[in-house]
Amino acid sequence: MALEIVNSFVLKPSPSPLKNPHTNAAIPLTIFDRAAFDLHVTILYAFRRPMPTNEALLEGLAQALNIYPHLAGRFATDEQGRPCIVLNGAGVRIVETTVGTTLAERLPFEPSHELTELHPPIEGEIEELLQIQLNRFACGGLVIGQTAHHRVADGQSMSFFFAAWARLVRGLDVEVLPYHNRAAVSVPRNPPTCEFNHRAIEFKEHSAPVAPEAVVAPGGASIVNLVIHYPAEFVAQLKRHVCQGGARYSTFECLLTHMWKKMTLARGLGSDEFTQVRVAVNGRARMKPAVPMEFFGNLVLWAYPRLQVKDLVTQSHSFVAKAIHDAVGRVDNAYFQSFVDFGEVSNLGEGLVESAAGTGNVLCPNLEVDSWLRFEFHELDFGGGAPCAFLPAELPVEGLFLFVPSYKEKGSVDVFIAVAEDHVDSFKQIAYSLD
Repeated sequence: MALEIVNSFVLKPSPSPLKNPHTNAAIPLTIFDRAAFDLHVTILYAFRRPMPTNEALLEGLAQALNIYPHLAGRFATDEQGRPCIVLNGAGVRIVETTVGTTLAERLPFEPSHELTELHPPIEGEIEELLQIQLNRFACGGLVIGQTAHHRVADGQSMSFFFAAWARLVRGLDVEVLPYHNRAAVSVPRNPPTCEFNHRAIEFKEHSAPVAPEAVVAPGGASIVNLVIHYPAEFVAQLKRHVCQGGARYSTFECLLTHMWKKMTLARGLGSDEFTQVRVAVNGRARMKPAVPMEFFGNLVLWAYPRLQVKDLVTQSHSFVAKAIHDAVGRVDNAYFQSFVDFGEVSNLGEGLVESAAGTGNVLCPNLEVDSWLRFEFHELDFGGGAPCAFLPAELPVEGLFLFVPSYKEKGSVDVFIAVAEDHVDSFKQIAYSLD
């Protein structure tokens, strides 16, 4: 890509007339933060011209960092030896580039290693918890490349942050202020009671062998990123197909049912094998009392629907959707509270790491799926209209699916998937079949 870096610097929050009592406070990571990926998550947002100047965008960002101070902080260890975020206003990394082509020449974007040039590096030691790259194309179009450390915030949180940033650039007040009380969402019972084996579900031992759901392919199998666009008409047809007999399932459950069946067939798995999906579950509405949706941090656990291959591929879509629905339903308030209690009684400094798969791993025969269908990223408006593309730069784990509202048509969905090269042709042939 004909890209030239013209500036790189650290942007600090704009001076605030209000004295912040939490300045330099050390905020301990919650048990939910500790279970999240220990890495930077990347997202690209492409906007056609006209777009505000970089100066206007950065002025709004500096204001937003006053409202979301965790993003301008730094990781540290407090006096008790706990990992924490210090709200020291150290700032975020800004990279400004120019691209020698027009945006139209590059669209449509699909996740690829080349697109990683559009966001700051995420390998090695990175001090900043948030990095923003402003890629200005020859036509005046703009791609914003974001990297944010997942242990600071989950996708729900970052969607609110970006909405606030966009409103401030447009000269508007922030309608929904973040809820920052992390301690209030992770209060253990007295005495703490762990009803589930969180040590083996959300975490794993440092010395343990690689889990079956995260086996590195021998010789480093080639992983191909695909984008499957499902028009609104197909999504509606799929929902009717899945919800026969009066059952009601969400768009996410219907799409996951379809994708799980098709990927299993494309992989050619044996009928006696078992396959499972790691499904992210937002705890904000599940915990009691409910946590505000604008809570800034991590509040996600995972469900693991599991089926034998012969049942998955021969049983009805409704049968599979019910298995997904029931597994997600079991990650309820009781499960979240048990996890909070686990955080109280466990010593996470003794050899426990998150159980998520690492870059380059192969999940086969399993899958992992994240849904951004309820996030508002696709409605961002910095003053020049909504993005014309919104996507991860690259999916580096085979079997990882991401559901995103498509910018092409209301009600349509783009599914970003990472597939082993040997399974690409088989998957494409059946991706739209409801058989």
